[in-house]
Amino acid sequence: MTTPVTTPATAPVTLDRREGPYGEVVLRRRGEDFEIIANGTFLMDTSDGRSERLLVDAALGALGARAHPAVLVGGLGVGFSLAHAAAEPAWGRIAVVEREEAIIDWHREGPLARISGEALADPRTVLVHDDLVEYVRSSPDTFDALCLDIDNGPDWTVDEGNDSLYSPSGLAACAARLNPGGVLAVWSARPSGDFEESLRNAGFSGVRTEEVPVARGVPDVVHLAVRPA
Repeated sequence: MTTPVTTPATAPVTLDRREGPYGEVVLRRRGEDFEIIANGTFLMDTSDGRSERLLVDAALGALGARAHPAVLVGGLGVGFSLAHAAAEPAWGRIAVVEREEAIIDWHREGPLARISGEALADPRTVLVHDDLVEYVRSSPDTFDALCLDIDNGPDWTVDEGNDSLYSPSGLAACAARLNPGGVLAVWSARPSGDFEESLRNAGFSGVRTEEVPVARGVPDVVHLAVRPA
């Protein structure tokens, strides 16, 4: 997600509006930037992208020396995290999970293809059309890093169904998707001490938070935690 940066004089233009199994999702253009709105809640836009890139860089840095680590990016969003991962040759397999068919279409055939087109064509990339919460709980696949950005943070979820991802059972499922020594990185629009404590209680080590200053308000953050080897 991205903390919105808006210009009052610039009115948004709706490019597409879809009803799907999770409700309404809207793609808007505001000046040169694109915005994604889900059920009336702002999710992200293309005005910056620093924190989405930090999500990927911080996870890779926390892994240390590991040959061609596999990364799961969830979800696709405006494509910054995926594009940044694919631009880094150190990553091996790159899986991106997105539940909204509309968002996938906007990247494959719509205006967001300018951000993610090369990344989706990268032979390392696999696009999974699935709900991230269900995928984390049911998939047999394992990764060296999970880079998760499906909410405005653990304390500010897009819908109630996502709450379970940050619960003890959800964090246990995240740990099960990680190889020993793997890194969980979670984007948030604000720091969460409670989530840090939940990560420690779930058995993760090296719990820390990296900040990205924003134009107004509290900084965006990336929560990082390591599955013990």
